[in-house]
Amino acid sequence: MSDPATPKQEESGEHRLRPRPIARPPVDPAMAATFGRPKGVDGSFDLLHSPDTEARPQPVLAPPPPPSLAQAFGRQPGDEGVVLQRPGDDKAEPSDHADEPLWTSDADPWRDPGSPAVLGQPALRGAERVDGDVERPTGPLLSLPELLFGRRVKPTALALLGVLALLVGTAGGAVGWGLAAAGDSLTGELNIAEAEAAKERPAGSVAAIAQKVSPAVVSIEVEAGQSGGVGSGVVIDHEGYILTNHHVVSQASRADDAKLTVVFTDGTRLKGAIVGSDPKTDLAVLKVNVQNPVVIEIGDSDALAAGDRVMAIGSPFGLENTVTEGIVSALNRPVTAPGENGDPPVTYDAIQTDAAINPGNSGGALVDSTGALVGINSMIRTAGSAGEGGSIGLGFAIPINQAIDISDSLVRDGSVKHASLGVNAASVSANTSQGAQVRNVEPNGPAARAGIAEGDVVVKVGDRRVRNAAELTVAVREHEIGQSVPVQVVREGRQLTVDVTLGSD
Repeated sequence: MSDPATPKQEESGEHRLRPRPIARPPVDPAMAATFGRPKGVDGSFDLLHSPDTEARPQPVLAPPPPPSLAQAFGRQPGDEGVVLQRPGDDKAEPSDHADEPLWTSDADPWRDPGSPAVLGQPALRGAERVDGDVERPTGPLLSLPELLFGRRVKPTALALLGVLALLVGTAGGAVGWGLAAAGDSLTGELNIAEAEAAKERPAGSVAAIAQKVSPAVVSIEVEAGQSGGVGSGVVIDHEGYILTNHHVVSQASRADDAKLTVVFTDGTRLKGAIVGSDPKTDLAVLKVNVQNPVVIEIGDSDALAAGDRVMAIGSPFGLENTVTEGIVSALNRPVTAPGENGDPPVTYDAIQTDAAINPGNSGGALVDSTGALVGINSMIRTAGSAGEGGSIGLGFAIPINQAIDISDSLVRDGSVKHASLGVNAASVSANTSQGAQVRNVEPNGPAARAGIAEGDVVVKVGDRRVRNAAELTVAVREHEIGQSVPVQVVREGRQLTVDVTLGSD
């Protein structure tokens, strides 16, 4: 609400408002104690305290230095009038009121005249000395020839000098030898235990067998145009006949310009010629013109047993004279492989071994614990899907008894014939029978004449049981051409035995 107007204001027609009362909020005691003026002070400045106008006390001087320090670092008696003077031009005239300078730039420009040490001129160089003595004149320096031969030094002094030098050198050498001999905790003299000059190897050791057999194992290199390969071979005759695999030399047998080289362990390189080959058993015979070659001894593969120790020697991946050791893992293991470049399939009764065999070992030697040849290394089983890779402990070798028979025919006739049943078969496995099922019969062949028909399952040939098609082939080849062999077949669940006169393939 507005205040009522006064009579005067009403007469003048003006309406004025009275001033409002001053509102002072209450002050917090704590804030007033902190930010308020001191007691007795009303204005902005405190006039209760005035500056100190009393006389200030005299500063307390340091005590006088000890007499010893004053004597060492203070001015000496008689130096009270000495003043500092800068080194000036020596040609300038000194002023009347200045004392004689105690030092000049020529004497010692770095001399401090205020130093408490005794003032004086520096020592003089040359013949004159401060004490008045005269320096003795020095003669010319002597060279080594003048010292030794100029007769300017007494022989006795030279002898003493030589003895002294000898003693110093001896002492230095002794100290150096002692330090070198002592060394530290990691150094010292090496004392080794040397073996005997020659190590005796037993007759049946691997090293002894390798030394005996390796000279009879050769490396075979084939070059046919832009392609080629490396394999191994075994010298089986003093006339230079070498037994190897057919697939090692197959390229050379098909190409007229192929180059066949046989490399012996001593580095001798000779040209080889193919005598004959048998693709069905993967064997071939070469001949080289060599004088007195080392010939391997032929063993008996029929005398082997599973677990016998054997060694494989050849050139895997071109690494000549490689020796590996293992055992006979199994015997009479029928294996088959497709032929190369149109050749018929390879099938033989193999010796299985875990001795490491790799590409390049083909055609090499598998020897027994006496060093006798018991097999020709031919193929391996690998873990790769495409047959790539190295040994996984499944190697196969052609028994030497079979290989020698075939090599005799190749050397004699240049070719070889095998016994044949006159059928094509496939492996079967059923509840009623397990063997080789006849798919087709050669017309007027041995099986047809004996009454074997398509669909029959051959389970036994002679005394050998047949479990698959590969085993049927090797069982038939164990017999001679023209030999009559009993063959057991299963026809419609019934077993029949017929006599078959084997023919030739």
